[in-house]
Amino acid sequence: MLIGQSGGATAVINASLIGALEAALDSGKVGRILGMRHGIEGVLKRDFIDLTSLSQERRNLLRLTPSSALGTGRYKVTPDDLDPILDQLARDDVRYLLYIGGNDSADTVHKLAMHAARRDQNLAFMSIPKTVDNDLAETHHCPGYGSVCRYIANFTRDAIYDTFASPQLYAVKFIEVMGRDAGWVTAAGALAMTGDEADLAPLLLLPERPPRDTDEIVALIKDDVARRGWSVVVVPETLQDASGRYVGGDTPNFVDSFGHEYYASPGAALSQVLTSAGLRARYDKPGTSARMSNVMASSVDLAEAEALGAEAARLAIAGETAKMTALRQNDQGGMDIVAVPVERVANRVRLLDDAFIGVDGHSVTDAFHDYALPLLGPDP
Repeated sequence: MLIGQSGGATAVINASLIGALEAALDSGKVGRILGMRHGIEGVLKRDFIDLTSLSQERRNLLRLTPSSALGTGRYKVTPDDLDPILDQLARDDVRYLLYIGGNDSADTVHKLAMHAARRDQNLAFMSIPKTVDNDLAETHHCPGYGSVCRYIANFTRDAIYDTFASPQLYAVKFIEVMGRDAGWVTAAGALAMTGDEADLAPLLLLPERPPRDTDEIVALIKDDVARRGWSVVVVPETLQDASGRYVGGDTPNFVDSFGHEYYASPGAALSQVLTSAGLRARYDKPGTSARMSNVMASSVDLAEAEALGAEAARLAIAGETAKMTALRQNDQGGMDIVAVPVERVANRVRLLDDAFIGVDGHSVTDAFHDYALPLLGPDP
């Protein structure tokens, strides 16, 4: 069995690795378990690490270790890579390949599984979900999301208390978060204030409800300051206006191999705009710490990540291929693990549900609180 990790590291991706490793060992049907270094490129370079004899003590530590223990990557498999990858798997007698990642990683699994079938090569390929963006189709939520929600909710709460206490110093604070095309991580900021403190909730600039232009954002925040005396605004790192213009600037700083563009900070840009408009503004950017903080890891998230990895290994050994393990909510409100065709996940993006977005476009509904709060664990 060969296991890999891909894309942005999280607080719980190693729990999926350990889940898969221990399920394979427990099966008694897998003689050797390898880890590919830095994603699928590790296969092309034959850069493997043997995990078979990893001690129980090491496994227990690794389960709770943030980031990607095997090393991660964002390599886009080309048609010319497929035969070399499958040839290398054959040389190493790999029967099962498990890949932990998001929709791009699901695309890699799909391509390899289809090409192996065309070659009549007996290999099982499984995708294990992982993304703080929570934008994978066919699953109730994604491993990594509960932990980033917990981080962003607590971070936003603290920022609100700070801004509330010092509006004469700066009345506006932007919190810039990850999430790419969908507003799931932005929406997590609303979890900061619930119940009696709901009137202190931040404004949300959601990708699903783009502003007409920067002037509309300024007017929205000025109204909020006039009403409350201060404003905290959660903004996604890829915020665009209704015309598709990136608020942080039109030229990407970086484009990865999958074509994902990374732009300058909208939080910094909007802070300058607000300050020029007469409202002193600051911005905070948790950055990569938000997606892989061990301190803020959700116990629910850890358990689900491990279970999804374990089930992927069991299904692969049982003969399933080209599937992703996913979470489905049952009638009792709990989560069941199912297997879905990976082609229904690859390169698709699940946006924040309309039912979760408030009528004003800058808040969330009770339905979102019901959806997300349980993911933070018993002590959010």
